[in-house]
Amino acid sequence: MNGPTLVSWLRVPLAAAFPLAAGSPWASVGVLAAAGVSDVLDGWLARRSSLATPAGAVVDGVTDKLFAGAVLATLVARGDLALGEVALLGARELGELPLVLWVLASPAARQRKLDDRANVLGKLATTLQFATVFAVLVGASRARGLGLWATAVVGLAAAASYWARALGARRRERR
Repeated sequence: MNGPTLVSWLRVPLAAAFPLAAGSPWASVGVLAAAGVSDVLDGWLARRSSLATPAGAVVDGVTDKLFAGAVLATLVARGDLALGEVALLGARELGELPLVLWVLASPAARQRKLDDRANVLGKLATTLQFATVFAVLVGASRARGLGLWATAVVGLAAAASYWARALGARRRERR
């Protein structure tokens, strides 16, 4: 357990706090902002202090998904988001799901060293997800609609880029 991994783990209590804060737009925005800062900070600390580890990357991904799940479940339960809107927000994850299942199902794919770092499109998709949820929380309907569609388009482009990267690695390996 190192500093960056500890920062990642902070998203677990933030995930538990979000449903409690959801009654107040600004309290929920505060929890959302704290999670966003922790997401940026853990990666920055890991790279800056040469403490990036495979286990830390897994913890980061799991805590990201846990926090996002808590936010989305809360917003759906409150009637603030429809399931179709959740699909737009999660377009990147939905696009990556077959890739994840392929890696899990294929012993050869699991052994292959994949570059699993987020790229610019992935980071932009995450930023758009946060901004869109912010718009939902504060009732900014125009920004919400634009954010949902922008998140979906950029998210699908990010998923496609991860697929291209994985398939390119497979092609290079076969040569």
